[in-house]
Amino acid sequence: MKLKKVLSVALLVSVLLSCVNDNKEKSVKAEISKEKSVFNYNVEQFSDIKILRYQIPGWEKLSLKEQKLVYYLTQAGLSGRDIMWDQNYRHNLKIRKALESIYTNYGGDKTSKDWNAFETYLKRLWFSNGIHHHYSNDKIKPEFSSDYLKEILEATNTVLEGEAFDVIFNDEDSKKVNKAKGVDNVALSAVNFYGPNVTNDDVASFYKTKISPNPEKPFSFGLNSQLVKENGVLKERVYKSGGLYGTAIDEIIKWLELAKGVAENEAQGNALALLIDYYKTGDLQTWDDYNVAWTTATAGNIDYINSFIEVYNDPLGYRGSYETIVQINDFDMSKKMKVVSDNAQWFEDNSTLMEEHKKKNVVGVSYKVVNVAGEAGDSSPSTPIGVNLPNANWIRSTVGSKSVSLGNITNAYSNAGSSGRLKEFVNDDEEFQLEEKYGRLADKLHTALHEVIGHASGQINPGVGTVKETLKNYRSTLEEGRADLVALYYLYDSKLQDLGLVDDWKALGKTAYDGYIRNGLMAQLIRLNLGDDVEEAHMRNRQWISAWVFEKGQKDNVIEKITRNGKTYYNINDYEKLHELFGQLLRETQRIKSEGDYVAVEALVEGYGVKVDQKLHAEILERNKQFTSAPYSGFVNPVLVAHKNESGEIISVKVTQPETFSGQMLDYSKRYNFLPEVN
Repeated sequence: MKLKKVLSVALLVSVLLSCVNDNKEKSVKAEISKEKSVFNYNVEQFSDIKILRYQIPGWEKLSLKEQKLVYYLTQAGLSGRDIMWDQNYRHNLKIRKALESIYTNYGGDKTSKDWNAFETYLKRLWFSNGIHHHYSNDKIKPEFSSDYLKEILEATNTVLEGEAFDVIFNDEDSKKVNKAKGVDNVALSAVNFYGPNVTNDDVASFYKTKISPNPEKPFSFGLNSQLVKENGVLKERVYKSGGLYGTAIDEIIKWLELAKGVAENEAQGNALALLIDYYKTGDLQTWDDYNVAWTTATAGNIDYINSFIEVYNDPLGYRGSYETIVQINDFDMSKKMKVVSDNAQWFEDNSTLMEEHKKKNVVGVSYKVVNVAGEAGDSSPSTPIGVNLPNANWIRSTVGSKSVSLGNITNAYSNAGSSGRLKEFVNDDEEFQLEEKYGRLADKLHTALHEVIGHASGQINPGVGTVKETLKNYRSTLEEGRADLVALYYLYDSKLQDLGLVDDWKALGKTAYDGYIRNGLMAQLIRLNLGDDVEEAHMRNRQWISAWVFEKGQKDNVIEKITRNGKTYYNINDYEKLHELFGQLLRETQRIKSEGDYVAVEALVEGYGVKVDQKLHAEILERNKQFTSAPYSGFVNPVLVAHKNESGEIISVKVTQPETFSGQMLDYSKRYNFLPEVN
């Protein structure tokens, strides 16, 4: 599971964790300033998007064998890039290839308003892996006419016609993922996980007949397939070699075989062998075997995520989007944060969960800070900052899980950011100063507690089905909210200071609470168009948590809504009571998950997490107009260049940085073009 929230963490972290004094902070800030002048994190900005770069710290310290492993894993990941495009929408590849042909071959006026609008539209598609916005799921609207597109298509001898042309301008397939209440979510979602005539009822009836050999270890049915209806009969098209996306999967397999040949240890090699077998067969038992092997393979400097994993893009939560992240361990930071995972049982035992919902033995929670070496699919260009896998609850409870924080990604966010929006939305200077002093560490610890403790916490009652069966389209936001609540509950706890993680637990806790409420009730609204409901799972969970505690605390004025000079602010008056409210909501969300209470989760999410106060939203958007920085950020990837000798053997792998976003996107389309336009 992913944590997709732009947090700020930088070189300060290693010092902060050792309880820095003011002089050391000044020294580190000077170091950060020096680094900013040496490395340019910013690439460009367009529409609501900012493109950044990230570095790969410690690359030169890796052995050649380790560098080869990273290179092979990165190539494997990029080889499946087009799978994500096709999963997102059935016409995406056809549209992208036509627009890229225009972009590279057009010889007409490139200073016109229409051309600039065309270029921006293409860049937005590159960023979102398709014609739907990566966050809102709304179809991206071009600011040029259909006549202009026809003109530049003709000028470049490029063909794009029929439905693939029309859909750019009409109202069809307007929502990639539609999670609205009371509608046929599958039928109204443009995502290409289902055939055009498949409905919610079809999906429910099809998977109702699927029975796992061992009910205690349920398969992830539907994870690696497309469900279609042919002649009235439902069937799965499985993602595998020789199956759907087979030509790209064969390339992935080729590079994974090379990676297996330079594996760091036997456990890592065995896991890669199972992943290869899974790609060859599409067998869900092999997928589970692989996840068990991958979870227990914790030694070594290199790790990776690769396959069809997160189900956020499926309105019913069955099908996994293609994703890959290649990781290099940051040993210094991982050692310092290991204290969180080492105390996982204490956190579980002292939580507010009902006793029957607590795990008696929290096993195998490994937590590392890593540096990303490459990403593709659902993780690129828009990337998470933390990941906890595998997603299968039975593996989490019996084997364990891996949690990682992407250190160099959060570092890049931090170094490329500014404090302008923060000053606009904080209630007072005290809140601003707390955020400046403790915000980075608070975000860092929130990520650790969310991923390591939150996702590993709690258990489902015996006999209750999987969450995708019981909680259905609300499963993702409930799970992300539950993990957030675990983090929030413990961010205001002296245990963090006892463990040596903070020097002032109350100040850090106040900072974390201020930031969460400020974001959940106001700041995140800059990402929505006026009139929109909240759709994205993480945004929903931040709103329903914040709105719930605000409402429940009104009697005691726990959180006060303030209007000053026509602007709205939220001020926390009682942090102790807010801490109690977070604990109460944590207890309830775990009960909902443990008991599979669909009625309760629907009431919670729909009642607090979906609708937006339109007057407040208009105000927030107006206040945000003063800032030129885009609300969304993503990344180009460093380019790993393999140098070979006359025999074709790799003798070194060098890291270079792409100059432009468009250059990298065009290069990817040329080098990793393994799928036909229609699949």
